Amino acid sequence: MSLPTSLNFSINGGKSLSGEITTSRSKNGAVALLAASLLNHGTTTLKNMSRIEEVHRLVEVLRSLGVTAKWSGTTLTLNRPKKLSIKNIDHESAMKTRSILLFIGPLLHELNSFDIPHAGGCALGTRTIRPHMDALAAFGVSIETLPDAHHITHKGLHSAELILYESSDTATENALLAAACTEGTSTIAYASANYQVQELCGFLEKLGVKIDGIGSTRLTVTGIQNIEKDIVYSVAEDPIDSMFFIASAITTHSSLTIRRAPIAFLEIELTILKKMGLSFTKTDVGLSENGITRLVDISIKPSELIAFPERIHPRPYPGLNMDNLPFFAVIATQAVGTTMLHDWVYDKRAIYYTELDRLGAQTFLHDPHRISITGPTQLKSAEMVCPPVLRAGAMLVAGMLGAEGHSILHNVYTINRGYEDIVKRLQSVGADIDTFE
Repeated sequence: MSLPTSLNFSINGGKSLSGEITTSRSKNGAVALLAASLLNHGTTTLKNMSRIEEVHRLVEVLRSLGVTAKWSGTTLTLNRPKKLSIKNIDHESAMKTRSILLFIGPLLHELNSFDIPHAGGCALGTRTIRPHMDALAAFGVSIETLPDAHHITHKGLHSAELILYESSDTATENALLAAACTEGTSTIAYASANYQVQELCGFLEKLGVKIDGIGSTRLTVTGIQNIEKDIVYSVAEDPIDSMFFIASAITTHSSLTIRRAPIAFLEIELTILKKMGLSFTKTDVGLSENGITRLVDISIKPSELIAFPERIHPRPYPGLNMDNLPFFAVIATQAVGTTMLHDWVYDKRAIYYTELDRLGAQTFLHDPHRISITGPTQLKSAEMVCPPVLRAGAMLVAGMLGAEGHSILHNVYTINRGYEDIVKRLQSVGADIDTFE
C-alpha cells in the first residue's frame, strides 16, 4: 500500500462563492457497496464511485483477498475469485478505516472462522462494536475481541428475528449482509433507515435479494444462498457533501446553488436553517440513477441568521444526521445569539468544535458532549493542524473560507478520506484554496 504524502490546504478566506456545485457521490454508500460486492460471484460494476481515500483503502483490502478491481474513470469493476483468501488481508489498509467492519457480514458466507483487523478511521473516543456483535449473534455468529483483531466464528448461519438496541447504520448493514445469503426470512427491527442503508438495500435487491420495508425501521429480508449475477449499479449522491457546501455558502455569505442534493436526508437540516433565517429555494430534479434517492437543486442566498432557540442534536434518520452536526457549529458562528449543540453520539467530537476558537469563534464547552457558540463573529485566519476527525476537519475548511486572511490547514488526509477533489471543486465556485506538501 502506498499512502499519500502529507498534504496541506492553503486558504485565502473572506471571498464570496458563486455559481453552482454538483453534489458528489456517497462515501458511506460506496463503502457498503464494496463490502456487498463480495456476495456476488458475477461481475459487479459500480458507477460514479468517489475516488476518495476511504474507497482506495477498501479496494486495497479487496485486492488482498483475491478480488480483481479495475478502475475506468469513476467506474469500478469487481470480480471476486471462486474462493476468497483472507490469510493475506492487507492489515495496514484495513486499519485505516472503520468501514472494514462491513466485511464481516459477507465473509460469514465464505468462512466459519476468520479474523478482521481492528477498525481505524476517525478518533472519536470509545466506539464499541457491541451493536455488530449483538446483531450478528442472532444469526449464530460469535465475535471475540483480541488485542489486534476481531475473531469471528460460527457453525452455520440461520435466519433470524432481531431487534437492534441501537439504530446503528453499520450494524444494520452487517445484519443485511448476513441475511442476504442466508436461507429463509430474517427481520431486522429498529433498523437504521439512513441513506447508506437504503443504498445497500437497493443494491441487494438488484442482486435478487427480496427486501421489504426499505426506508423504514423494520426490514424483512428473504435470503438467497448463491448469487452469481453481472450487475451495474450507480452510487447515489452524498447528503453530507451537500451540507458542506451549504455551510460554506453561509460562512462566506454567498449565493450558491448545490445541485443534485439528496433532499430526503437534508430536510431536518434545512428546516432548522430556515428557522434560523436562511433564505433558499429548492427545485426538484428527479431521482438518482439507483431509482431510490430523490434529488433537488438547493439555491442558497446570503441571509442574516439568528441562533436556533433549542439545542441542535442528531437523531437516527429521519432526524438530523450525526455527520452534519459539525457544520452547525461553524454556521452558529454567523448567527446572532447563542446556539447549543449536543453531540451525544460520540465521546469527544464536541471538543473538536473548540478548534473554531482559533478562527475567532466564541465557544463554551459545557462537557465532552455539549458546546455553546455565540455569534455573529467575523472569523479570522489561522494556521492549524487538521483534527483526526473527518467532519470536524471539513467544518474547519468551511470556517477558513469565511475567515479574512490567509489560513493553513496541515495534514488533511482525514478530509480526503471523505471528500473527492474538494480543492478543485471549491476553486470552481470561486474559493481561493490550494494544496501544498
